[in-house]
Amino acid sequence: MRAKSVTEQARRAQIVAAAIATIAELDYAETSFKAIAARAGLSSTGLISYHFRNKQELVDVVFADVLERFGAFVSARMGQGTARDELRAFLVANIAFLREHRADMVAFLRIRAHAAVTDGGIADSDHVALAELLRQGQRDGEFRAFDPDVMAVFVLAMRNGVVLRSGALDLDVCERELIAAVELATGG
Repeated sequence: MRAKSVTEQARRAQIVAAAIATIAELDYAETSFKAIAARAGLSSTGLISYHFRNKQELVDVVFADVLERFGAFVSARMGQGTARDELRAFLVANIAFLREHRADMVAFLRIRAHAAVTDGGIADSDHVALAELLRQGQRDGEFRAFDPDVMAVFVLAMRNGVVLRSGALDLDVCERELIAAVELATGG
């Protein structure tokens, strides 16, 4: 297999960026190679087909790309100390990423809701890690008694709700209220 040229890598990145923007704007079901080609300024959908066999392959790449960048962004802001501090850092990092990459987050959630993403369960890692953080906080006496898996679902649902409505919301207010709601829910 030959190495991809810089031009091929740049074209592929251009297509992925256009796919993210298109999914964020139109939703998953309405996104087509034609719509992506138009957004990317490509003369034909054949240029997309050259790089991606089908929509599923492109969606898988988009999903993995956003997940990797999001995970690295959030992880870089963690390591704050106590479970309570870590939970706050997680929430602040989520909103910070949303501020900088709104289309990415919206596309990610739309893909996750509507597509059969072949990520091997990686997308659920935020739930697993958050539930474990909540368990640790309970063991350390920082959080009240609750089911950590259920609480992780609630926290992520609130975060996802903010993401999907972020175009109409003040993210400073969302961050403050999200933190307050989670602190109240966890007994903080």
